[in-house]
Amino acid sequence: MNISDKVIKNLTLNRRELHKIPELGFQEIKTQAYLFEKLELMGYKPEKICNTGIYIYIDNGKDFSFAFRSDMDALPIVEKNNIDFISNHDGIMHGCGHDGHMATLLGFAEYLTTIDKVNIPFNILLIFQPAEEGPGGAKNIIESGLLKSHKARAIFGLHLFPNLPEGKIGTKAGSFMASCNEITVTITGKSGHCGQPQLGVDSIQIAMKFLENMNIITTKMLSPFDPSIISFNKINGGTVGNVTAEKTKIEGTIRSFSLESLDLIKEKIKQTCTQLEVFFDCKIDTQIIQGYPVVNNDKNYYNILKSALEKTKKIDFVELEPEMLAEDFSFYLNEIPGLFYYVGTKNEKKGFITPLHNCKFNFDEKALEYALISLILIFEELNSKYQNDNI
Repeated sequence: MNISDKVIKNLTLNRRELHKIPELGFQEIKTQAYLFEKLELMGYKPEKICNTGIYIYIDNGKDFSFAFRSDMDALPIVEKNNIDFISNHDGIMHGCGHDGHMATLLGFAEYLTTIDKVNIPFNILLIFQPAEEGPGGAKNIIESGLLKSHKARAIFGLHLFPNLPEGKIGTKAGSFMASCNEITVTITGKSGHCGQPQLGVDSIQIAMKFLENMNIITTKMLSPFDPSIISFNKINGGTVGNVTAEKTKIEGTIRSFSLESLDLIKEKIKQTCTQLEVFFDCKIDTQIIQGYPVVNNDKNYYNILKSALEKTKKIDFVELEPEMLAEDFSFYLNEIPGLFYYVGTKNEKKGFITPLHNCKFNFDEKALEYALISLILIFEELNSKYQNDNI
C-alpha cells in the first residue's frame, strides 16, 4: 500500500471544507457541488442520484461490482466548537462525522486514480448518500435500482466513533446495530377541576401507569440475551396546575435486535393500552412508525476486514459488542451482503472525547487516515481473495 502525501493532505482539507457547509437530509446542494468538483478534478464523471446524492462507477469490464458508501447529511445542531472551520450554516453542524466519511471516500477515490486497475477482478461503485439521519436515504438509493443495475455483490461502510480510541477499528459479525421504530402514544382522558377528581380522567396518571408497564416488558418479558429498549424521551400533558389533564402525549423509540422481540413488544403495548382504556375509561391512540432495520454484518466480509487489519498491524482490530444505535446502512444489508464498522476517534490527550450528535463533537483528522487505510485494505483483500470466486 502506497498512499501519496497529497491524498493524505487532502483528507484534512476536504473534511474541513465540508464541515463548513453542513446541510440537512435531501438538502445537500452545496455539499453535492463540492464533491462534484473534487471528483471531476480527479478525472471522474460523477452522476447525481436521489436529487442530492452522487455515485461514481469504475467499470473494469467485469460482471459485478463492490460498493463503498459514505453518508452526506448533517444535524440541526448549533455548533459550539472553537475552531477556524466552524459551520457557516446557522443551526446546522456535522455532529455525526459525515464530513469525515465523505473526506475518506474522496480519499479512496483519489487513491484509486493512482493505481493500475487493469487486473482488478471487479468493478467499483462509490456512493455518496444523502439523508442518513432521516428519513433514510439508503432506502432511496436502493429503490433507484443503483445496486442492481451495477450488479453490486457487497457493500462496505464505516462510521467515526468517539467511544473507540483513535487507531482502533471495531465491528462484529451478525447483528451489530439495532432496529429503530418510533412510537407516539396519545392518551385522552377527561378534563375537570382537580378538587373533584372523580369527575375527570387524569391522562398524566394513565401515562405514568403506561410507562411503568413498558419497563416491565423489557426487564421481565424478554430474554436478557436478546436485548431491547423501549425509551420514552418526550412527554407533554395538561394545561394548568389545577385542571385534570385531558390529553397527554408521549414519544419515544423501540430498539431491538430481533423481529420476535419487536413483535412481542408491539403486542404487549397493544394489550397494555386496551387494559388501561377499560380500567380508566379513556382512549389511547398508539402510532408505531417502522424505522431502520438491524445492521446485520456478513461473516465473510467481517473476516476480510479482520484478516487485513491483523496482517498489517497498522491498526488494532477490536471485537465490539452490539450497539443500540441505528443506521440506515441496514437497508443495504437487507438487499446484499456487506459490512459496517467503526473507526475510533477518541483521543483524551487532545480532548476529542465528546459523543456523536453533540454540539462540540470533533476529531483529529489522523482518524481519517486510519479510515482510508481500512478501505484500501478491504479493496486489496478483495482483489487478492477473489481469484477463485469464493467470496
